[in-house]
Amino acid sequence: MSEQETDVVMEFPCDFGIKAMGLTSDDFDAVVVSLVRPFVDDIKEGAVTSKQSSSGKFTSVTVDFRATSKQQIENIYQALMDHEQVKYIL
Repeated sequence: MSEQETDVVMEFPCDFGIKAMGLTSDDFDAVVVSLVRPFVDDIKEGAVTSKQSSSGKFTSVTVDFRATSKQQIENIYQALMDHEQVKYIL
């Protein structure tokens, strides 16, 4: 399969959700939002959801937003990857 065949084509603007997972802490939701906010003009009310794992050890935080470019999404992924509290990103 060629590289071109594996590329996902996205049309912008589009609705996009990004999920970050990390160890449960009192401020993990706020940390994730603070990392996304510099790249998203408007995070709507209700756009941030979180869920703890069954053991309570991990929390996943999803932020839904209107993506305007591939570069915007890449910048958000990079900011999340660079933060010590974020363990996984989907």
